[in-house]
Amino acid sequence: MPNASSWGASSPLLLLWEDSSGTRIFLSLLYAVLAISGTLSNVMVIYLVFSFKKLQTTSNAFIVNGCAADLSVCALWMPQEAVLGLLPPNSSSLRSAEYRLLRGGLLGLGLTVSLASHLLVAFNRYVLITKLPSVYQALYQRKHTGCMIGLSWALALLPVPLLPGLWTLGSAQSDDISRYTALLLALAVLGQTALLLHCYLGIVRRVRGSAKRVSVLNFHLLHQLPFPAAPPPPRRAQRRLSSVSVLLLCCVFLLGTQPLVWVSLLGFFLRPAPPALQAASWLLLCSLSALNPLLYTWRSEEFRRAARSVLP
Repeated sequence: MPNASSWGASSPLLLLWEDSSGTRIFLSLLYAVLAISGTLSNVMVIYLVFSFKKLQTTSNAFIVNGCAADLSVCALWMPQEAVLGLLPPNSSSLRSAEYRLLRGGLLGLGLTVSLASHLLVAFNRYVLITKLPSVYQALYQRKHTGCMIGLSWALALLPVPLLPGLWTLGSAQSDDISRYTALLLALAVLGQTALLLHCYLGIVRRVRGSAKRVSVLNFHLLHQLPFPAAPPPPRRAQRRLSSVSVLLLCCVFLLGTQPLVWVSLLGFFLRPAPPALQAASWLLLCSLSALNPLLYTWRSEEFRRAARSVLP
């Protein structure tokens, strides 16, 4: 049985070659469903933001950036995984190092920018709610927003020159690099998660402590929060809805990211996790690309109104 490194590098669906055909077909169907639903939802959000002026806000610019990154996963990477799962394991296309590199690049680029966009949205909302309006306006000028978005893509493209060397190294070196790459990935996601939770829990504390402050802020961006801002319910109910909605968003994000983090840490410091557990952790992380548009728009009345105007 291959070890964790060879398993991750050689399998088309993050599974062992020896897996049954039934398992591979099931995962192919799952990838197909995620690809279709994720592509439609991400394209819909991008279309609505570009079509309706009320939705063209700074917060939504970061959401659109995440949707564009998620399309790299849902529209380009997932369909390939769905098709590859139906091919025989000895197919030459599956073992091509260049093709594996392309698929890995699409996945890495999409997930990196998507996770960075999560953090940009959270920080934007944190500054909006907890800081003075003058601070928000000074920080989120158009050129600054563009630089933040460009930086998220630049950070994702930074490791690209190093990728070809990973396929030319010897097996022992490749195993070591895979272990340290998994550790670096786990630490990066863990740090990003800590910052995101700090932002959203700070929003919850501010809203619960001063619902009046939220209601008097005359910003259209309040409509892009993950909880309803207008018309406001009674103060106590408003605080409860705000807290539950933000905590629900955080729980979904943690469910999608943390299994991979702890599986990677377990494999580095102790022993590799079972291949099925590794595959499940990657699948949860990739499924976020299909869920992200719903996470950020399902509580927005502006998005619902815009969607009703274009859908039959």
